[in-house]
Amino acid sequence: MTAGPAADLPAADTTFTVADDVQWSDINLKPFSFATIAAALALAGSPAWAEQFRQTADNAQVDCVVSARELTRISLIADAFASVSKITTGYPYNDFTVTNEPVRGDIYISVPDGFAPGRVIFFATSKKGFVYKFTCKVAGDEAEQIFVSNPAIAGDRAQSWEAKSTPRDAAVRLIQAMATSAVPDGFQVRQVASPPTRLGDLSVRLIAEYRGGRLTGKVLRIDNRAAKAVVIDPATVAPNGSLAISIGTAELAPKGATTMYLVQDAGAGE
Repeated sequence: MTAGPAADLPAADTTFTVADDVQWSDINLKPFSFATIAAALALAGSPAWAEQFRQTADNAQVDCVVSARELTRISLIADAFASVSKITTGYPYNDFTVTNEPVRGDIYISVPDGFAPGRVIFFATSKKGFVYKFTCKVAGDEAEQIFVSNPAIAGDRAQSWEAKSTPRDAAVRLIQAMATSAVPDGFQVRQVASPPTRLGDLSVRLIAEYRGGRLTGKVLRIDNRAAKAVVIDPATVAPNGSLAISIGTAELAPKGATTMYLVQDAGAGE
């Protein structure tokens, strides 16, 4: 079906279609592994310390480097540390200090001069109930910052965002978000440098992908390579099974370009 013009759609002249039979039972939940956008946001105002990014899962090991002379901060993205467990030897040169900061839930690590073991090992439990084993090499004189993300957390948040409306409306909301460069809560975004695909007179290139719990959004650039105007048929450009499609303009002038936004089942094409 084609929706009528509305103020909250991407543009007044947008061609917008939504599959009529979208149901949550039709959309399979698939695992994903993409760098979280929250990591970049968390570092927007960070001091110029050494920074490490680690992606992990519940009960998994996190390998990292802690400073031999300065503090090391470990922060969980979209979560916080609740407790830390370590062995105390009783010998000053063999022990390190872990402090669980209560306001942000970060932990800070320091080691004494001449720390003999050369690495620190401890377990940490987060407020969301995840447990991580940290095995970190001791090296360097600069302070360190370690940012740890767990895709399972983002997946839960994305599913909550999707569940706020019907599957059909969630697909529309995702297209609106992509058209305004907004990132829905919990979605993972990656910029894509894929080569263009020729479809007759059209050149189609994927430039960005939004991955949520049950929905995947894609941003496509469409170029008219012909010396004449071309009318775009969404059915010839969008993959089979697309749940919602939005095109900036359906008719491209010679050598003109436009953007297409589409939403698919998260498992499509995998």
